[in-house]
Amino acid sequence: MLRLGPFAAARCLPAGPRLGPLCLAGNRGSFARSWLPVGDRGPLSRQVRAAAGGERPPVLKTPKGTRDHAPAQAALRERLLSAVVSCFKRHGAAAIDTPVLELRETLVGKYGEGAKLIYELKDQGGELLALRYDLTVPFARYLAMNKITKMKRYHVAKVYRRDNPATTRGRYREFYQCDFDIAGQFDPMIPDAECLKIVHEILSDLQLGDFVIKVNDRRILNGVFAVCGVPESQFIPACCTVDKLDKVPWEEVRSEMVAEKGLSPEAADRIGEYVQLHGGLDLIEQLLQDPKLSQNKVAKEGLGDMKLLFEYLTLFGITGKISFDLSLARGLDYYTGVIFEAVLLQQDNKHLEEPLSIGSVAGGGRYDGLVGMFDAKGRKVPCVGVSIGIERIFSILEQRLEASEEKIRTTETQVLVASAQKKLLEERLKLISELWDAGIKAEMLYKKNPKLLNQLQYCEETGIPLVAIVGEQELKDGVVKLRIVATREEVNVRRESLVEEIRIRTSQC
Repeated sequence: MLRLGPFAAARCLPAGPRLGPLCLAGNRGSFARSWLPVGDRGPLSRQVRAAAGGERPPVLKTPKGTRDHAPAQAALRERLLSAVVSCFKRHGAAAIDTPVLELRETLVGKYGEGAKLIYELKDQGGELLALRYDLTVPFARYLAMNKITKMKRYHVAKVYRRDNPATTRGRYREFYQCDFDIAGQFDPMIPDAECLKIVHEILSDLQLGDFVIKVNDRRILNGVFAVCGVPESQFIPACCTVDKLDKVPWEEVRSEMVAEKGLSPEAADRIGEYVQLHGGLDLIEQLLQDPKLSQNKVAKEGLGDMKLLFEYLTLFGITGKISFDLSLARGLDYYTGVIFEAVLLQQDNKHLEEPLSIGSVAGGGRYDGLVGMFDAKGRKVPCVGVSIGIERIFSILEQRLEASEEKIRTTETQVLVASAQKKLLEERLKLISELWDAGIKAEMLYKKNPKLLNQLQYCEETGIPLVAIVGEQELKDGVVKLRIVATREEVNVRRESLVEEIRIRTSQC
């Protein structure tokens, strides 16, 4: 590492009017160059002085609510994302991408109480910007901007929230979202049912443990608020409060409704009679007969669609994991119809001392009015979608992996090209080039004359299943010795057949 010598020994040359002197600090014939701002006006000069004369270097850490991912963690995340994306593609979705930056006005007014968590920025030109809070609002903006009225899309990208992080529960300020959405005018509840089927498929495939998918409808909730005497202007604030029922008991929710939201104690008590109900088709039928709720047009529409949704979910064979839960509210402003959230009920704690507390692992709903908010003429594009809580799922899988002490492969290398004697670097380079050109994932050690034992140990440490060994006798015979690392079996393979042999053997791994 090149170190800067004392400034007293530095030779300084004249510089231009905007730069400080050009300093050449030398040590045994070598030198480092740096253009220093005049005076103490930048991190560069402070770092140079710290290296030269004893100031403490800056603390190296990631910002609060963010993290690095080591190769093993990145490999696990890649597998998880691949499983989720594979499901999205199976259902016919196309991928899109949008900028990580949005205009501030695009995002504000869409997230209810979550708006305070938006990261706001200002660029040099004075444009008010924000980091995207989710992938749904940018998707709605994309549809309106490009005048798209029908689309099935998925989007996997990072979003940002100025939240209080809880890393053990998978809550970060920078995190991935995996969204699947269906935009367009279709017959009721068919796209909604498919979104729930996707959630069921992903959670079942990942084998995270028992789960339940809670469903509700904003129209039913709004009907409940209306028949309980809540003013329409208070529907969204009341929704945000009810949304906390999965985290705090009803008594605390009721207290907030009265003390902070301004509802009467009588209205709060009437709401409590409804939002603590959960069930299935039987509950839907019960509410359709409710003397007050059945007289509310909006609630009746929501209950009718909920009944239809359950009929479709019955055909999909997944109603055993579905719960109609009136406490589900989802606090985002843009939801207009069906809403849903998947929650893990218990964890497989065979390797853990106690179950993990992770919370919901997927959520979504219908937002028929969001695209119209961006259209000059207010033209609506009905949409429904789901977001998979990839960070929370990753936290579960990561902690399980650590507890089981299972080792995860960080590369996909199929074969290591090795040599048994010295002076065979050229032959290794020729062979590995042939394998690369044939599409084989291959490595070699970066030494002219590596010991065979070291090469074999590298394979065991990294999980490479095969070793292609070249030696003087193999070169004479026109073969390559192929070693299976797990069994230590060795077979001679004709050079021209090596690629096919590697493909066959690695397909069996």
